[in-house]
Amino acid sequence: MEKTVQKGKVIIAGAGPGDPELLTIKAFRYLQKADVVLTDRLVSDVIISEYVNPEAEVLYVGKQCRRGASTPQATINELMVDYALQGKLVVRLKGGDVSIFSNVLDELQTLVENKISYEIIPGISAALGAAAYSGIPLTARNHSTAVRFLTCYKTDVVSEEYWKDLAKTQDTLVFYMSAETADFVVAKLSANNIDPEKWIAVVEQATTPLQNVYTSNLYDFNEKLGDKMFKSPSLLIIGKVVQLHEQFRWLHNNQTVHEYFTPVEASLVLHNKAERA
Repeated sequence: MEKTVQKGKVIIAGAGPGDPELLTIKAFRYLQKADVVLTDRLVSDVIISEYVNPEAEVLYVGKQCRRGASTPQATINELMVDYALQGKLVVRLKGGDVSIFSNVLDELQTLVENKISYEIIPGISAALGAAAYSGIPLTARNHSTAVRFLTCYKTDVVSEEYWKDLAKTQDTLVFYMSAETADFVVAKLSANNIDPEKWIAVVEQATTPLQNVYTSNLYDFNEKLGDKMFKSPSLLIIGKVVQLHEQFRWLHNNQTVHEYFTPVEASLVLHNKAERA
């Protein structure tokens, strides 16, 4: 009789925004037991080198917004299924939190279609990490009562009507994957007469040793920061709360020209940690 191979399991886990010590204990425990780790680009190398089972196979399946070298989502889905069907414990490790601007829906649908068991482990999202490490409380009393997570990685993502709403709201706005369109974001909000008391912070490589925070009144953005090329990843925080940065920041800018995370084109290669040890 043929022996039935028991299916493995997939753990979809958030690694946090950069600082490896922001990884959750639960994610750490699964990484210690993992047979295979499929890791995004925005995961600290310290997590991979120090927290993962030394016998695990580590596959770099990075994505980089607007970069052609990104790993196709279909390939990631196929890898999860293939390894799980071999009876292995697979950790799909994502930067930040798994549910904020990720392709987790595609991955969940794939796992359900193939009847593979899974767990989801949240992580600290980039917005929360960037805010904390910049001294910017996102919903500070008398400044904001809500926060919105958005993206403007392309200029046609947000409708004209929604730009009007974003300019009028008292909510703090956090834009992911929008550093390359920051001037467009500022122009749209300014054109819709956003309150001049609302400032913008660009948080570059948040929570890492290379973090930099740049702030400006939105109407002064072009003059102060318009020509600057921000390191990836960078996050935009817009609202009255940004003015609190100067008073409550507890980290100084690194002023670096280096990148904390390896660009995706340099990391799309299969690694076996046992061989590297």
